[in-house]
Amino acid sequence: MMATTLELLSWHWFVAGVLLIILEMLAPMGHTLWLGISALIVGAILWLFPEMGWKFQMLIFAVLSIASVILYKHFASKNVTETDSPDLNRGGERYVGRVFTIDEPIVNGIGKIKVEDSTWRVNGSDLPAGATVKVVAVDGSTLQVEAN
Repeated sequence: MMATTLELLSWHWFVAGVLLIILEMLAPMGHTLWLGISALIVGAILWLFPEMGWKFQMLIFAVLSIASVILYKHFASKNVTETDSPDLNRGGERYVGRVFTIDEPIVNGIGKIKVEDSTWRVNGSDLPAGATVKVVAVDGSTLQVEAN
């Protein structure tokens, strides 16, 4: 019985790197980009040193991948961009502290209010339609309210 050995060539790493980068473009996760870059670097090293064994290639890939993801997370956390609209993707957050009139009565803790051009589900004490409430918190797409 003859044992087979695994042989990875530089083009294998280049293809893997390009596929990982394409995957990052299709489904942005932040990690596959760095794995793809690590694979491209291993491919370049292997192109320069073609006699390198597959175990050493995998070790270099693992070290580069872990190091690049850690460095990315470290620098990304330091470079958070300040914005003039911090609640842009958290629509309900901007309503905390504001007072609104209930459109549909709050029954069993659930009701609705109209805010600008949309209707929001509210959670709070039972109140009749027309009562005013103050938004105290947001839970997903539900505004937590209390009587005003």
